[in-house]
Amino acid sequence: MARIRVLVVDDHRVFAESLAAALAAEPDVDVAAAGSGPAALRCLDRGAAEGRRFDVLLVDADLGAPPAAPAAVPNGPDGEPAVDGISLVAGVRKAQPAVRAVVLAERDDARRAALALQAGASGWVAKDCSLQRLLAVVRGVLRDETHLPPALLTGVLRELTADRKHRTESEQLVASLTPREREVLRCMVAGLGRKAVAERLFLSPHTVRTHMQNVLGKLGVHSTLAAVALARRAGVGPAPLPEPGRVLAGNVVERGDQPA
Repeated sequence: MARIRVLVVDDHRVFAESLAAALAAEPDVDVAAAGSGPAALRCLDRGAAEGRRFDVLLVDADLGAPPAAPAAVPNGPDGEPAVDGISLVAGVRKAQPAVRAVVLAERDDARRAALALQAGASGWVAKDCSLQRLLAVVRGVLRDETHLPPALLTGVLRELTADRKHRTESEQLVASLTPREREVLRCMVAGLGRKAVAERLFLSPHTVRTHMQNVLGKLGVHSTLAAVALARRAGVGPAPLPEPGRVLAGNVVERGDQPA
């Protein structure tokens, strides 16, 4: 009988240990528990190194967040930076694509469920569901099924459709930029200020300022932060940063750009 290796990730120890014990009673399930995102990543890495990879990750939607402010992600009890549940799913799916992730939530939330699916989760399940239901989901996601509560399905589809529309609109706005303006935008996404962009692209600060103003105008936003958010939606990544120790030397030149 092929055994299923499950990792439960929840910073509520009683819940994590109770769920792990219930799953471990199944004859074909091996289970471990982790109390934080960093601890989960260590378990996954250790399992992979030992040739005993986990198959399914069951992760708390509110991992790392205090009850009063679920959006905040402070340091964990061991002093390590906490990792929220959806970010953990995204990181695991990128590092170990074969691992199927299921998010355990205390409440239905179509927006967060859609974000979880976009991050690579294969399911969103209520924490108070029956053990039989959870086991059915675990076995289902290993068959490449996606599991959502029926009550959430319409809302999740609406959220995914809206995100796709916003992404398409953002892509069209970015496409209106000139090649140089797209270069500047990528530098903005990388968090570079005007002076750093000027040094990187061998332009004068005045010319960079003009390009940044043009970027904001064409994207229809009023701040660098809003421009970066729109660029991210359109799939624009940051410009690669120079290697450590590398210094850009020489005079600032316009490289074919006309000073404003």
